[in-house]
Formats: sequence, C-alpha cells, structure tokens
Amino acid sequence: MQTHFSSGQLADAATATSEAVIRKCVHCGFCLATCPTYLLLGDELDSPRGRIYLIKDMLENDRVPTPKVVEHIDRCLSCLACMTTCPSGVNYMHLIDHARGYIERRCTRPLSQRLLRGLLAFVLPHPHRFRWALALARLARPATPLLNKLALLKPVVALLSLAPSRAVAAPASLAPSTAPAHRRGRVAVLQGCVEPVLRPEIRAATVRLLNRSGYDVTFASGEVCCGALVHHMGREQGTLAAVRRNVDVWTRELERHGLDAIVITASGCGTHIKNYGFLLREDSAYARRAARVSALAKDVSELLADTPLPAGQGRGLTVAYHAACSLQHGQQAAGGAQRLLEAAGYQVRTPAEAHICCGSAGTYNLLQPRIAARLAERKVANLERTRADVIATGNIGCAVQIGQRASVPVVHVVELLDWATGGPAPPTLAHRASQTGR
Repeated sequence: MQTHFSSGQLADAATATSEAVIRKCVHCGFCLATCPTYLLLGDELDSPRGRIYLIKDMLENDRVPTPKVVEHIDRCLSCLACMTTCPSGVNYMHLIDHARGYIERRCTRPLSQRLLRGLLAFVLPHPHRFRWALALARLARPATPLLNKLALLKPVVALLSLAPSRAVAAPASLAPSTAPAHRRGRVAVLQGCVEPVLRPEIRAATVRLLNRSGYDVTFASGEVCCGALVHHMGREQGTLAAVRRNVDVWTRELERHGLDAIVITASGCGTHIKNYGFLLREDSAYARRAARVSALAKDVSELLADTPLPAGQGRGLTVAYHAACSLQHGQQAAGGAQRLLEAAGYQVRTPAEAHICCGSAGTYNLLQPRIAARLAERKVANLERTRADVIATGNIGCAVQIGQRASVPVVHVVELLDWATGGPAPPTLAHRASQTGR
C-alpha cells in the first residue's frame, strides 16, 4: 500500500513502524475471511483491510480521530487471525496497538466510556481490588434485569456477569516449590491478576505439574500485572510502567538465582510479554533486558511440549480443545497443548471455526458486549457440536466467556494434564472423579 508520510512524521519511531506495516499490505483481502467482526457485521471498515485504510488516513493526516474511526477501531478484537492468514507478513498487532494509543491521546470519549474504561483500568490489573469488586458484583446481581434495559449500562451488566455465584477460594501459596526428583530447571510462574481471582486452581495445578515434570517453581517478588489489559485500551503510560516494573523484577530474579523460563498460564498475557522487547525497543535503559525477558517467556504448553511427562490416565474423557487466539495467532503455538492432551490419554476433538475468536479478547467482552455475546454463542455452538465431555483452553478470558454459556465444564489444559498425571480432579470435574472412583 502506498503511503505519504512526511520525513518529520517518520522521525517518530512508532509512526515509522506503522508506516512500514501499512506498506506491506497488498489489498488482497484474505484477512476478511478470518476476521470475526467482518464475518458478523459484513462492513469492510470492520475488517483488517478497512481498518488499515482508516488508520493510514488518520496517521498520515494527523487527524483528530472521528467517532466513526474510533467505533471501527474499538470493534477490533485484536484476535490477530488476520496475521495468521496474511500472505504478506503484515504485523497488524503493532499497527492496531499504535492506533489505540493514538486514539487514547487524541480523542475525548463520551463520559460514560471514560468512566467505564477508567474503572476497568483501576480494578482488573489489581487482584485485591478485583476480588473486592467481584464481592460487590455478587450483591448487585439481582439488579441485572433492570440494568440490562438501559443501553448505557450494558457494559456494567457484562461486568456483573463475571462474578461467580459463590465466593472463590484464595489462590495457592506463592512459596517456592521444588521438583521431587530429576530436576530439569528453575522457572518463574507469572502470578497474574484476573486468573488467580477467578480460578485459583489453575495456579495450583500448574505448580504441581511443573514440579512433577522436574521444574523448581518460584514467584518473583514485586511482579505486577503484565500490562496487557490496559495496553489494549491504548493506555500507553500505564502499560510501559508495568512492563518496566516486570522487566526489573524478572531480571533481578534471573541474575540472582537463574531462570530457565518465565511460564505463563494465560496466553493473552504470554503474547504481551513476548512483545516486551518491541515495546521497549527505543528505551536504551531497558531494551536489552526487555528482549531477554521476552525470549524467556513461554506458555506453559510450550515448556511442557519439550518435557517428558509421566504416563497419563485420560479416564476415557473426550476433550474439545479451544485454542485461544492469543496462543494460535498471537504466538503461533496452539498445537502443543492439543498434543499434550492426546499424550496424556484424552480423546481430543477440534471444533469447526477453531480459528474464530470466542469474543473475550481481554476487556472486549466488557466494552463491546453485544458483539462479544454473538461470538461467544457461535463458539459455544461449535464446541458443543463435538459432543465432548469437557472443554479445555489455555486462557482465563476464554474459559470465563465460554463457561458462562456452555453446558459442559470448561477447564484449563494444565488442570487436565495435572489430573491425568497424578493430581486431583479439577473442581468442575469432581463429580466425574467420584463416579469413576479415580
């Protein structure tokens, strides 16, 4: 695609990067076939190609973002299916991230949007705040039918729906744990922000499984949210503050005690952490260390794919595997989890339209609840057509989004692997364990 940026504009590193991305686009339209919002809405401007045109015009002409442009950019899930499809290597992730930051700086949103986005940025990255927010949400749930009648409050209803019907147990201890034998290495597990509040059993299963596989596990003191949640809302300063904090924390852990990997159980976080090197590429004080952190980051399924696991007992369960977009498109690493489940003795089925997003996408299901709900219903219908006993995924957002609508349990991949290799049954499958006595 031809561009017309001035030399002054290209002196800005972010603009120069976006210009290079735009120039790679050859208008082929392959991305339209895999873009969830285009499939649902049928509007060219709600496709990657259409959004590239909008972003190009906005950046080249240094325009204040119009409500129309903001609407179409906001509708993008950042699922990155277009990057898997694109034959020209267009790095749409870097372009859409730049556009979100530009809009956040230059656009004054309606008050209701500013308040909601501010609330999400204040609460979600902080586990203690999020836990209190869920407790309040459980109390407010009876008002959901009334709130749902008001268009402005639909995002609030979506937020209330996140709250479990019962209080969630406290997350597992952050104390370091060691492998019982055959030590393979030492890893730091990302503590996370949303996952340990909504599903603390995932962390516990991860530690048991890693120990059983020969890894000593630690949790880095001082770590904060990876920054992905605010990054996708265009809040660049908050993102970079979190990134620098974590780079400092993990670098200190690496240099003092050594690390073979930073293990991540929420693939949305993994895609973001693997991008730390890019985010801090122009920061001379952090660029080298950020690149090193990105190189150490591994989804838990990536680490285990190279590790011989104990013999598994799949108990005859059939598993529908949902590959999170952040894993299959953002990291190009979805196949490992499916192979691990099969090796552990499970019968794994892949649903139709496996490449299409479930609609969770970080805070998307809270900011764009109508589109997110349509995508979730489509995803759950395809998963349930597999007639599997359980649905497995590797991302907490997907697990919640799908779990709210599915008629079968939704668990994390590591929970099934842990159970198959000697751990306890996932809480949502405890009834199955009691029936079989295993």
